[in-house]
Amino acid sequence: MSAAELEMSTPRSAAERLAAFARVTTDDADEAAEQVGRIFCPHDLTPMRRSGFSARHNCAAFDGFSINYVAYGGSVTIDPGCLDRFFLVQIPLAGTARIRAGTRELDTAPERTASLLSPTIPTRMIWTESAHAILLLDRRMVEQRAAALSGRATGAVEFDPTLDLNVPAARGLAAKLVELMMLAEGLGPSGRLSPVATAGWREALLHYLLDGQRHGLSDAIRTFSGQGERLPRALHTARDCLAANACEPLDVAHLACESGIGIRALQLGFRRHFGVSISQMLLDMRLANLHTRLTQAELDTSITEIAFDLGFTHLGRMAGAYREKFGETPSATLRRKMS
Repeated sequence: MSAAELEMSTPRSAAERLAAFARVTTDDADEAAEQVGRIFCPHDLTPMRRSGFSARHNCAAFDGFSINYVAYGGSVTIDPGCLDRFFLVQIPLAGTARIRAGTRELDTAPERTASLLSPTIPTRMIWTESAHAILLLDRRMVEQRAAALSGRATGAVEFDPTLDLNVPAARGLAAKLVELMMLAEGLGPSGRLSPVATAGWREALLHYLLDGQRHGLSDAIRTFSGQGERLPRALHTARDCLAANACEPLDVAHLACESGIGIRALQLGFRRHFGVSISQMLLDMRLANLHTRLTQAELDTSITEIAFDLGFTHLGRMAGAYREKFGETPSATLRRKMS
């Protein structure tokens, strides 16, 4: 079990998260509907009982996505209709929820079932003493990536709304949300995520969503997967482009366009031709860049600052990968250079 999955299964998961990112704190249902509606979308919010109602919404926003903690005291009906601008992955941390998405109905509960709401499917929910970790993803970003993966024109993407948290793909997505939440909490409201790291998170979230969850273009994406092993020239072009831009935000769609092949063919081709994924090769390149910068660094250089600039957000994993590649820690490289 990963650290993020372990975090998901501990009692702390039911406690308030992202407390430093508070956006809404109120016991008034009308005020909650107005303020939460400004962050998500306009919606009807109706407490089943006025007594005991409370609302809390904490939000850490990034470019193209945000991670949220939303909790309601008591039982409330939430009716947003069609979300329109975004997709929502809702991981329950406490309480229960009954969700109607189009003609589908599902009940969600911690560590059992979560939900994935699509912008074009009308939704209505009943939350009971419920708190959720919620990932919001920009609709255009998801639809454009789905189109690039499937070879289709950009259009609506509709997901199966049920996420069975006993299934590895859904469990992995839930763990990724908790990891993002922990990262945001570590950075704090005044912290920053570099453009490189933000792009890395976008790529990871799109992968978990479009490759791991069932949706209307799943079959088209598999059909359009291509034969990457027949495209060595394009793959070498992609590798050279990746190396030349290793310190820039990763955009797999742009990389595929530069190489003249589809995204799926590019992904499969890297694994078949080079024996590693695009992200693994990029990690190796960024570790090499980190090593170079440390060997040229000044005495007061911040390893953390360089790492964040290069797109590393988990310093422990970065240090482990660096040690495996170079046989020493980043700080040892810096000390050796100074000696």
